Amino acid sequence: SCFLRHARSRNYVSEFEVCKLESVPLDFGDYHPLKPITVTESKTKKMNRKGSTSSTSSSSSSSIVDPLSSVLDGTDPLSLFAAAADPVTTTATMDSTRKKRDKDDSSAVGSDFEPWSSKRGEILARYTTTEKLSIVSGSFSSKATTTGSAVSEKVRTRLEELDDLEEGSQKELLNLTQQDYVNRIEELNQSLKDAWSSDQKVKALKIVIQCSKLLSDTTVIQFYPSKFVLITDILDTFGKLVYDRILSMCAENRVSLPDNFSPESVNDTAKETCLNWFFKIASIRELIPRFYVEAAILKCNKFLSKTGISECLPRLTSMIRGIGDPLVAVYARAYLCRVGMEVAPQLKESLNKNFFDFLLTFKQIHGDTVQNQLVVQCVEFPLYLTLYSPAIDWILQCIAYRAPEVLLTEMMERCKKLGNNALLLNSVMSAFRAEFIAARSMDFIGMIKECDESGFPKHLLFRSLGLNLALADPPENDHLQILNEAWKVITKLKNPQDYINCAEVWVEYTCRHFTKREVNTVLSDVIKHMTPDRAFEDAYPQLQSIIQKVITYIYDFSVLFSVEKFLPFLDMFQKESVRVEVCKCIMESFIKHQQESTKDPVILNALLHVCKTMHDSVNALTLDDEKRMLAALINGFIKMVSFGRDFEQQLSFYVEARSMFCNLEPVLVQLIHSVNQLAMETRKVMKGNHSRKTAAFVRACVAFCFITIPSLSSIFTRLNLYLHSGQVALANQCLSQADAFFKAAVSLIPEVPKMISIDGKMRPSDAFLLEFLCNFFSTLLVVPDHPEQGVLFLVRGLLNVIQDYTWEDNSDDKVRIYTNVLHLLSAMTQEAYIYHVDKVDSNDALYGGDSKFLAEINKLCDTVIAQILDHLKTLGKEETLKRQSQLALYFFNTILAHGDLRNNKLNQLSVNLWNLAQKHGFADTKTTAKTLEYIKRRSNQPEMSHFADLALRLPLQSRT
Repeated sequence: SCFLRHARSRNYVSEFEVCKLESVPLDFGDYHPLKPITVTESKTKKMNRKGSTSSTSSSSSSSIVDPLSSVLDGTDPLSLFAAAADPVTTTATMDSTRKKRDKDDSSAVGSDFEPWSSKRGEILARYTTTEKLSIVSGSFSSKATTTGSAVSEKVRTRLEELDDLEEGSQKELLNLTQQDYVNRIEELNQSLKDAWSSDQKVKALKIVIQCSKLLSDTTVIQFYPSKFVLITDILDTFGKLVYDRILSMCAENRVSLPDNFSPESVNDTAKETCLNWFFKIASIRELIPRFYVEAAILKCNKFLSKTGISECLPRLTSMIRGIGDPLVAVYARAYLCRVGMEVAPQLKESLNKNFFDFLLTFKQIHGDTVQNQLVVQCVEFPLYLTLYSPAIDWILQCIAYRAPEVLLTEMMERCKKLGNNALLLNSVMSAFRAEFIAARSMDFIGMIKECDESGFPKHLLFRSLGLNLALADPPENDHLQILNEAWKVITKLKNPQDYINCAEVWVEYTCRHFTKREVNTVLSDVIKHMTPDRAFEDAYPQLQSIIQKVITYIYDFSVLFSVEKFLPFLDMFQKESVRVEVCKCIMESFIKHQQESTKDPVILNALLHVCKTMHDSVNALTLDDEKRMLAALINGFIKMVSFGRDFEQQLSFYVEARSMFCNLEPVLVQLIHSVNQLAMETRKVMKGNHSRKTAAFVRACVAFCFITIPSLSSIFTRLNLYLHSGQVALANQCLSQADAFFKAAVSLIPEVPKMISIDGKMRPSDAFLLEFLCNFFSTLLVVPDHPEQGVLFLVRGLLNVIQDYTWEDNSDDKVRIYTNVLHLLSAMTQEAYIYHVDKVDSNDALYGGDSKFLAEINKLCDTVIAQILDHLKTLGKEETLKRQSQLALYFFNTILAHGDLRNNKLNQLSVNLWNLAQKHGFADTKTTAKTLEYIKRRSNQPEMSHFADLALRLPLQSRT
């Protein structure tokens, strides 16, 4: 009991003054805290010469230093790693990269050119077949040549090997499914690499020839674009292997040629090998494999002459004229454009010639040969035309890339002159710059109208036009006419899938350029077309896209929900997963764009419906991440709702929200916080002086929290909310309600489990409980006693719970808590408490330092100290001496801060604790030294002279 009978009486005001930071007058002339700091750096040299004193010379340089950079000494950690590498290699690599980049900027295609690789996947996915396919598979027997045979013999043997393919060494694999076919092509690609790596160059060439021959076969015509993609992959691999092989032959003394080498720097061996490859390819009899294989190694012309590529391209372009099938020919042209753009993008004339050749032969598409072939394969003409799209799109993309307007206009005029040019027109709109198309929108609409409907559907042409208008704006005067012309065609479409594919694109144009009236009309039309026979079920992706576009352009939600057909449009999403995704999009847009809080009933009703849809999708199988995401979106909405000074309406909204979102715990937590905030807002408005009406309202808020908290599952969430809500009740002078919250918290503590789950991992709960109890003690200081419950009834209840709680055997948390209780009891004995709640009388005012009250505190204190000392005794075993040392020092510091050490018993207790802390050499010497230094410093302060005597009685033991 000596502790509290002799608790140090505190003058908090004067202590605060002493501890306050010293105020320094500031000249605010040109000072600003965010201004860069000018640091003066001193360089010090020490000279230690015999017979001379060490003198210091300093040179100061003033520079603006970024404090973060200075820590890194001017470099970041990644740069340091790079510098650790060989500096010569690093510099050389950087130089070559820079040169390469500079070169790329001038001649090669830029990042704004969409590469073939990005189109590959789309083509393979779009052009599929269920028909059976066949492939010719060679046996590739390697014939050994006799040693010492003449060179001419060797050449003849190699040519015979090439001829083998055409003389029956191949067998045809029939009845392959599409997947088998793809797998077989993959095997051939791997065989090519294996043959090459094992130095079987002729075998590699035979594989490539065999694959190229497959491109003349159109027996399953709808699979042809995909077949082209697969086989040209093999050709690309072959071209790279040949080029790299010849390039490696040019390397002399292990130094490779620069990127922009000239043919003069290529040695004779490499040139001869290169010519040899071209001669081998020239001897291939069939046109298609000869064309494709030569095109694949077109880049190798760089080794022979500067003009090699520019001479070869026109010749290869002319070769294509010999291919009779228009589909095969157009894909050959596409491959030549592809290689040309990679190897020599500056040679646009050949690419243009390639396209104009195609225009001259375009009428073949409508010839008898093609028609007969389609009849045999039972393929409709419109489907056949779509097979041309990837090739023509690619050719036009290559030509239109950075092309002058004059050329684009000329090409457009040429396409115009051809009859039945819908296919071409579609490709022009796909390949040309969106700005070019948008500026001539009315011209294109005129051309679309003139097209023959039988070949290529007009709605696809309007879709392509719509895609361009989503990227670039047409002339302002044409806006309405363009929409009317397009929608006239789109709305007449009978097939729901065709309709929705077009409507999805044109919704964006409507949202960009028109008001909510036109958007409403378009949405109404979509509902009309997609509702019969539940057609919307097959069009969820397009309908989702429409919603996304609408909320991207109309993000003022008062306008959005005044679009009459918006909510009926949402009703079409009847598949739950899709419906929830759409609701998430709407809520994300609301949270992103809603700047001010709202009470608009239209917005509230609509968004409550949207949030309810998200909430109701939660079930036992919903992942925690998904729950968190949905809760965050709903919380974002709740925070944005404000009825201003109409607090009762606000509380009604929270009550409704609680009933709607009861399955998402984070939402209930947010609602409790919001209601507590509402109570504090009421207090602020009334400046703490509640009227009868506001007092009743605040009690209603408190009741809301009291009945909501028990429904939460997380025990620490409940504890913290009981404490927080109790503090709010106390601040609003609802004393009995505050007591109820604190009692609930006390009675909940025994239920705290030993382990709790945090981010999916089990963690001990001790640290969290300790933190909570410290917060709780801080609040209990200002809670007044209940007249009918006896002195300090809450503190006693809490101590009983702590006493009965089963702590871990190896834990000292119980003693740490008891030590914190001493801090609380010490503060309670003061005449005036360190802090108060406005308009609430704490125990210092109620008891006025009454001796009976202080005696009760002393009794509690006796009990607590006895518990602490008992625990310290139990730690006397060898394995727990370190813990004993730490706790003794912790308790010593408590007495130092809160006890009156002029009392001999207390003084002696503190000396005993100090000695116990150091007894077995486990005390941290730095800590004890600093503590002793602090005691000596305090002894200089008024009324603290007894600390000097204490310091003499505290020995410092070294850790020896």
